[in-house]
Amino acid sequence: MNKILIVEDDISIHNILEELLKKEDYLTYNAYSGTEALLLLEKESVDLILLDLMLPAISGEEIIEKIKDTPIIVLSAKISSEDKVNCLMSGANDYITKPFDSKELLARIEVQLRSKNKSSIMETLKYKDLELLNDNHTLLICGNKVNLTKTEYAILKHLLLNPHQVITKNKLLDLISTDTEDCDENSLRVHISNIRKKIRDYTEKEYIESIWGIGFKIKD
Repeated sequence: MNKILIVEDDISIHNILEELLKKEDYLTYNAYSGTEALLLLEKESVDLILLDLMLPAISGEEIIEKIKDTPIIVLSAKISSEDKVNCLMSGANDYITKPFDSKELLARIEVQLRSKNKSSIMETLKYKDLELLNDNHTLLICGNKVNLTKTEYAILKHLLLNPHQVITKNKLLDLISTDTEDCDENSLRVHISNIRKKIRDYTEKEYIESIWGIGFKIKD
């Protein structure tokens, strides 16, 4: 079941969207401000975001700048070409002005999810007993499902993309900066430790090797 985050502070519009999506068997998550949306995305992975622009505290435009790995459809009362172009150039995948047609919205959602699913299949990463699924930030270890945080997923993804290379701490921090919130060297070590613990729950094999004073690599 595809998961969609609704970020809309107008309760009546929010309720309409939630009811519409549930009728189509989508699982919905709800946020009524930009801050609430970002906090939720730290804990949950979603397949698509429906985003209003005029939100309390953190604007929709700011959210678009922060989210890089999830399709975003903007739903906004802003109708100028400049607003549309700015959002699309910043990373939004689609832009629909309010009031919106329900059938058109559902069709555009399906298009984005179809595109995302095709990309996800292509980007599944496998290494020995590990299989990293891009569609829901899930790690499979010997077939066992392990949930990763957004930051853990980003770290493991870039290590697996370069399985025989040592990645310096600074390089790894730079690589994951497009996928997650700010992460420094100290928190990077904590995240690496947490990934190791999750892997050890299902296998005795060590997959992440620390290269003292340099960085990390996937162990051969």
